[in-house]
Amino acid sequence: MTTLSVALVQAVRDLRAGGVPDAAGDARVLLAHAAGIAPDRLTLHLPDAAAADVLARFATLIVRRAAREPVSHLTGGRLFWGRRFIVTPDVLDPRPETETLVAEALRTPFDRVLDLGTGSGAIVLSLLADQVGAQGLGVDLSGPALQVAQRNADALGLTGRCRFAHGAWFAPVSGQFDLIVSNPPYITAAEMADLSPEVQRYEPHLALTPGGDGLDAYRAIAAGVAAHLAPTGRLLLEIGPTQAAAVVQLLAQAGLGQIRVLPDMDGRDRVVAAQAG
Repeated sequence: MTTLSVALVQAVRDLRAGGVPDAAGDARVLLAHAAGIAPDRLTLHLPDAAAADVLARFATLIVRRAAREPVSHLTGGRLFWGRRFIVTPDVLDPRPETETLVAEALRTPFDRVLDLGTGSGAIVLSLLADQVGAQGLGVDLSGPALQVAQRNADALGLTGRCRFAHGAWFAPVSGQFDLIVSNPPYITAAEMADLSPEVQRYEPHLALTPGGDGLDAYRAIAAGVAAHLAPTGRLLLEIGPTQAAAVVQLLAQAGLGQIRVLPDMDGRDRVVAAQAG
């Protein structure tokens, strides 16, 4: 008889052999998923005998994770700002550092929010879930990404308050918003080679990098933001840790004021905040 505990020990060994950074943590998440057990209840079930179908599912998941496929792709979702979001290879995996942007956005009430490059919809839907009554628009160049965002809106009961539009940046947008947010592609062409296998192999490069110096998205947003930011409206942009000065300059040249740079939980520059001039 093979118990869940025995299967877990072997899986951790296999993941470590594959160079997976958090082998033990990932193995536990995947075992809970394969067995249909809540992750925080797994320890209670480790002495249980493992059914053959559970072992088969778990083995498949471990092989895929050892090949560095992201855990979110294997389980179909990721927690972000306290809610579970559907994640597929068509969208970026929502990351904890992006919660810095969400926290800042929620410091001031808003009625209309625009999310440029919405991906999974994690940012705009998190904001709408916490700002009752607000309306949102998410824009993305990727049609498959917008399908994932719509699924997340449906799952969170936000379909009536958020719509999605296909296009580049402000192209499909009309009207003004008192909050505009974006986590755009900002990784430079030179930095792509240093990304983890999970990101390089499995996440959409369209959402990761514009090529070159990584600033093209900020240039496009700065060029179009004045027409769509309401008086006293706010703009919040996630940035790479070395891009603050360049993005601040772009926004200042666009006429925005009260520009600030906000750190993430690790103290790295993460968000540039600005207000309509």
